[in-house]
Amino acid sequence: MSKVLLINPSYNPSYGGVKASIVNPIMPTLGLATIAATALQKNHKVEILDLSWKPYNYKLIRDHINKNKPDIVGVTATTPLMNQLRDISVLVKDISNNIVVVAGGSHPSALPEETLKESKVDAVFVGEADYTFADICDGFSLEKIPGLVYKNNNGEILSTTPRPPIANLDDLPMPAWHIYNISDYHQMSRLLAKRLPVTMAEFSRGCVFKCDFCASKITLALGYRKKSPERCAEEVKHMYALGFKEFMLADDIFTSDNKWAKNVCEAITNTKIDMPWSCTNGIRVESADKDLFKSLRKSGCYRVSFGFESGNDEVLKLFGKGGRATIEQAKTAVQTARSAGIDTNGYFMLGLSPDTEKSMNDTIKFARSIPLDMMKFGVAIAFPGTKMFDDYVKRGLVRSFDWDEYMIYTDQDLFAHKNLSYKTIQKYMEKAYRHCILFNPAFWIRRFVRGIKTGEFFFDAYYALKFFFMPTTGTEKKSKYYAKNRWPKWDYKKIPPNPSNYQIVRKQKSQTIEDLGFKI
Repeated sequence: MSKVLLINPSYNPSYGGVKASIVNPIMPTLGLATIAATALQKNHKVEILDLSWKPYNYKLIRDHINKNKPDIVGVTATTPLMNQLRDISVLVKDISNNIVVVAGGSHPSALPEETLKESKVDAVFVGEADYTFADICDGFSLEKIPGLVYKNNNGEILSTTPRPPIANLDDLPMPAWHIYNISDYHQMSRLLAKRLPVTMAEFSRGCVFKCDFCASKITLALGYRKKSPERCAEEVKHMYALGFKEFMLADDIFTSDNKWAKNVCEAITNTKIDMPWSCTNGIRVESADKDLFKSLRKSGCYRVSFGFESGNDEVLKLFGKGGRATIEQAKTAVQTARSAGIDTNGYFMLGLSPDTEKSMNDTIKFARSIPLDMMKFGVAIAFPGTKMFDDYVKRGLVRSFDWDEYMIYTDQDLFAHKNLSYKTIQKYMEKAYRHCILFNPAFWIRRFVRGIKTGEFFFDAYYALKFFFMPTTGTEKKSKYYAKNRWPKWDYKKIPPNPSNYQIVRKQKSQTIEDLGFKI
């Protein structure tokens, strides 16, 4: 039996201090819960140290490791958390060189060799890590475990054979939500949740589209797999029994198969459990079916979020959104959801690879024109694992490889956009929040009416005051690291990152864009 410590680093330096941070979620990390479940199924002892809403504290990590003496330490990391991963790897190896350090998440999966070269991590998961992690816990030699890039005893970096994407998601054990301290998750913004604590659920995996700013295909493969409606309902019952009062759905394209989505909603409805839920993404605008949204509402879904990204049809085509997603379809989708009694959120990006000043103006006009209950704007950042990043690297447009600067709402000039200066993109970010929220009477009237109806008016007023005084982008105080001067160095200017590779799901039917009824 292996003793395992899974660490979720601090999001504070990367996501906080700006307007959009008001709606950052605080909940158990689904990815760690799923890989923990496969290890627990093999009778390994697993703990999770979740630092996501706390400042980075290497002393806390060190004390925890010294006290519990794990055999394996696993760390998940997006790009903004990568430097914390590097620091943790040095800290762990200082405590004991015998502790195996493994890394997963979008950044390590996108740049596995580079991650190993600039840290003291022993192995990186490439793709889905559910069973790969369990194999490591079982004590298998790294070279015999599919789905890894690892260092051998001589420090050489080697790859094993790819592990095929999981064909039947029902075969996975129930996510190990129970190993989280549920009482820690009562801090979520009331703009995001009705009832606390909240957790994250997953009813399907993957996406068939190739948006150039998205890295989900790196960890989940290009393709689409679904759990059975019965399994989805069992997960809802399990979450509720553990004490969670609400859940958010993490699926990338939940409504791409309307028949299945309706069946899932029916199965949840039949549980008779009073558990509200929301879709943080995964609602395709071309799937705006009245019956689907009625099914969603009946099952407890009270909010859907649309990834509109742009208000310009040409830009939507150029960055790879695909399908029949048009501005007119987007307008219809919002109205259809609202007619079903569902709140609507909208996500927009400025500085997308095809963007111009005209197209960003189009996005702002579009966002202001539709009756959204909440909207969120962000700078399109080229993160590793995306086509956008690979293109920028190939063209020599990346100005910084300091991962601490890759904040979600950064004011750092990270890239040389082909059409726009970063100052121009920032200018339009400010304009977006002014025109669409701060000085948009229709938006505030909607929020007022909604607040009175739901009893959440005073929460809205509190967050509105915070929103008004917070900056749109910014540079948060960087973390205090354990041993930054001893991190392994890698010069990305001399040896640029390799292009990201991803697997394609081929084992199930209805996993291509054409099978799902979409057009490129």
